[in-house]
Amino acid sequence: MFVRRERDELDPTRSPGILNYPKYRDALREWLAGQSGIVAELALQELADIARLTEDINALENRITDRVREVAPRLYGMPGCGAVTAAKIIGETALVTRFSGDAAFAQHAGLAPVPHWSGRTVGRMRRPKYGNRQLNSAVHRIAVAQLRLDGPGRDYYHKRLEAGDTRPMALRALKRRIGRAVYGHLRADHRCRQRGNGKRVPCSP
Repeated sequence: MFVRRERDELDPTRSPGILNYPKYRDALREWLAGQSGIVAELALQELADIARLTEDINALENRITDRVREVAPRLYGMPGCGAVTAAKIIGETALVTRFSGDAAFAQHAGLAPVPHWSGRTVGRMRRPKYGNRQLNSAVHRIAVAQLRLDGPGRDYYHKRLEAGDTRPMALRALKRRIGRAVYGHLRADHRCRQRGNGKRVPCSP
């Protein structure tokens, strides 16, 4: 980020903090206003751009959150599933009813592990190289978030480790489990919208 480089030229020992937050931007702006020269001017201009873009991002995220809460409250209510992740899943899935079941959804998302028949790995499962990588990435974010939370996701992951799985194997198993839940929530949210006959009727989680 240019503003960090410009700050380093003015005072390498000064930490600007996290510039997503107004209090850090305000403190840096006040300090830069007391500096002279073109470097300080450029840093102030970039800081103004950061403030404007942050407001735009926050406004867009609020709109996404409101819409996701309305159309997919069950999916959004999953532990570890934020609004942007839920929106990505909805967009990449397109229409959940096009899948015959959670197994077909898992294959589409690249969540269904495949056997690896090579040397000492005979019978072991590996990550598939096919599938929708954007959807897979969204499920991966949920899995990583669940590992940081107390709950069934982390408990299941540690049970797999205790059973002899490696960490990648346990994570793949957790993602497959999350994929089943995601599919179920998408189906339930779809049924709720169908009961509204096309009207924007809020669904209950």
